[in-house]
Amino acid sequence: LHAWHILPLDLYRQHQETLVQDSDGLATDVKTRLSFKLLQDDPEALLVLYFHGAAGTLGSGFRPPSYRAMYAGAPSRIHTVAIDYRGFGSSTGKPSEEGLLIDALTFADWAITEAGIPPSRIVIFGQSLGTAVGLSLAHRLLYSPSPISDSPVSFSGMVLVAPFVDVELLTASYRVAGTIPILDPLAYCSPRLLAFFNTFIRHKWPSKEKIAEIIRYYHGRTDGTYHITIVHAEDDYDIPWSHSDQLFWHGVRAARGASDLENGGLTFEDLQMEKEQTKVELGAAWWVATHQTEDGVLREEIAKWGLHDRIMSYPIVSLAVLRAFRIPVNDEVK
Repeated sequence: LHAWHILPLDLYRQHQETLVQDSDGLATDVKTRLSFKLLQDDPEALLVLYFHGAAGTLGSGFRPPSYRAMYAGAPSRIHTVAIDYRGFGSSTGKPSEEGLLIDALTFADWAITEAGIPPSRIVIFGQSLGTAVGLSLAHRLLYSPSPISDSPVSFSGMVLVAPFVDVELLTASYRVAGTIPILDPLAYCSPRLLAFFNTFIRHKWPSKEKIAEIIRYYHGRTDGTYHITIVHAEDDYDIPWSHSDQLFWHGVRAARGASDLENGGLTFEDLQMEKEQTKVELGAAWWVATHQTEDGVLREEIAKWGLHDRIMSYPIVSLAVLRAFRIPVNDEVK
């Protein structure tokens, strides 16, 4: 797997003269690099595992500016490591749902066992396709034994930017340039025909199920809590922000558990009405809805603007990453 390690800016400033003496190009043994040692040897270092979207590579589009957004909240502590999945960029292999999950597991194993960063100092960041990969990773490490640990692995938090409910709903709701529907008419005129077409979808990426099961895992536990933030822009023409509304709903239903089911279940419309009463408007920029229990925190943050990928470099994402590390608000952040 091809990966980039992005140092926090202030840490780079402190060691710039030595860092620039490292050879250019790919590092065949990353452990020999000063950047790796700065991550491994710092007991206060924080790490973002970055999972990008479906198109392009590590260096495409708005991804490089978004790496700066990862460390903006703590410019001497937050490291970012991003990978190209198999079949992307310089990484070998052929992409598939299971293959990308294996890549994510390998990535997390490297971070925990090789770099020595405990899960409590790791945040999972995903955008678009990367949100499904990140959710699948977190779910697998909670519910199934892995090479990383025989016991469940719980990360500090997750930030999901422009997520989707699952591939079936994504294909049904896709519109060219945000206006011309492709399969949406079938959903209304011929649901059975749409269901038939969906049988040909090989890779499902059922994020709505993963987020619900992750949240259910923490019910009544005393050894950890979840912290999940969903971020979306209203002008996202690739994945409508209604997907984030749906994911938030599935997460809240899971968080309310048995008490919700006893009342007949929380409908999507019920939650939308609740949010209208409880969401916090942050000026003209964005609004936030929060659902918090003793088991954890689920946040939905919807920005007015940001498109599909430009939003990754915005302060809304920097703040979400910082919160996911659970640094108290009144603590000094460096």
